[in-house]
Amino acid sequence: MVNDLKDLLRANVSAPPPDVLDVAAVVGAGRRRVRARRRVRLSVAALATAAVVGGAALGWPGDDGLGAEAAAPPAPEAPTITLADAGRAVEGRDYDVLTSYTNDDLDSDNGQYLDGVTDDGLVLFRDGPRRGLDEARLALLDPATGEKDWLPDSGIGSAQAQPVALTRDRLVLLAPVDDDADEGATLVAHVFDRDDRTWTRLTWPGAPEVSPFHGRLGPDGRLYVLAPATQGAVPEGGWPTQPGGDAEDADAEGDTYDLWSVSLTDPTDARDEGLRVGDVAFTDAAMVWTDRTNGDPGRVHVRDLASGEEHAFDPRTGERCNLLGFGATGDRIVLSQYCGTYGDVRDDRVQVVSTEGEQVVTLQDTGAEGWLPPGSDVVAVSAHRGDDRAGTYVYDLVGDRFLRVSDGVSSWSLGGPTGDPRQVMWHTPENRGRGATQWLGVLR
Repeated sequence: MVNDLKDLLRANVSAPPPDVLDVAAVVGAGRRRVRARRRVRLSVAALATAAVVGGAALGWPGDDGLGAEAAAPPAPEAPTITLADAGRAVEGRDYDVLTSYTNDDLDSDNGQYLDGVTDDGLVLFRDGPRRGLDEARLALLDPATGEKDWLPDSGIGSAQAQPVALTRDRLVLLAPVDDDADEGATLVAHVFDRDDRTWTRLTWPGAPEVSPFHGRLGPDGRLYVLAPATQGAVPEGGWPTQPGGDAEDADAEGDTYDLWSVSLTDPTDARDEGLRVGDVAFTDAAMVWTDRTNGDPGRVHVRDLASGEEHAFDPRTGERCNLLGFGATGDRIVLSQYCGTYGDVRDDRVQVVSTEGEQVVTLQDTGAEGWLPPGSDVVAVSAHRGDDRAGTYVYDLVGDRFLRVSDGVSSWSLGGPTGDPRQVMWHTPENRGRGATQWLGVLR
């Protein structure tokens, strides 16, 4: 959450009556139950999840006649819902607020943030860096009392940090030394032992440079990281331009990475997993990955961690869909995608499929992007729009509920991993968009 990132990125680029959608009815009876570049103002906590919108060759009126006639986005090959189908979530009935925190003016200075939740229910609270505080301070906040247990100096300084494990025993934060964000960075992990109250700084001389902020903790306790392999090429002459000025790069080629894993106790233990992947995620029992990311995802692969057996399937994302977000839990896989622009309508999708390749449900609507934190059963959907559909929505993967929890989304990317599968974090604008309130809630 360094506010100076705004300039860098710019250079580079109260409840109505209950109305709960029965998604199970949309999906159909008898289904087997088994378990951005959106905004330029980014906090460091969210750089782990912020995706740069890729795009594709559509063309616009006047662009040599390409795309001269606006068309409706194609329908997904799945049971489909829109933002209008969401029921209004009611506090005290559908969810409870555990805590919140407001920064009134993040335009003027960096602030304080809720960076994630431990599995024993404490919130990782970060203060700064900001004016008068060159290095960020970290605390564990009790959401029930508001009390903060300030931690010893982490040694992270002003570097960007991504929590990858927040347990009752330890905190693990990645703070890569960024040599070149496009090519890779030296991986550094800061591990806090909660019993000893000491920090350990880990690096792995045997590991290659990695893609910053793509670390995933596996069920085996190893940290899985992505080393850049290939990058999708920009077409000759560049991408066509949307009316708003963004690149229209749907159906991009996509990027690939070599998968490595490292031990969080032994700096000599860095292992090439021998897999080339796009995105990767874990459930308790499986590792799942795509062929590519930030473009056409290709196939989805599933490996049973106990038996080693693998299978792959076509997720049927659509001909022009770029994969921007990826997560998994139980037998559910979530893909957040940008699939092109049609006139003034964006084809954005949050697609849920089973680990067997079954189409569960797809949310299709302009300006919607989804995120499934590791270990969570709740997909958070942010709708960045200029109309009455703007806000945060949640899709409950266990209860098949689709609910709206807010009427606005701040222009800051905020949040982190949640400590309970039913928890969800969201943020709303304050002070005419200059600030934001972060919320931590739990679905009932």
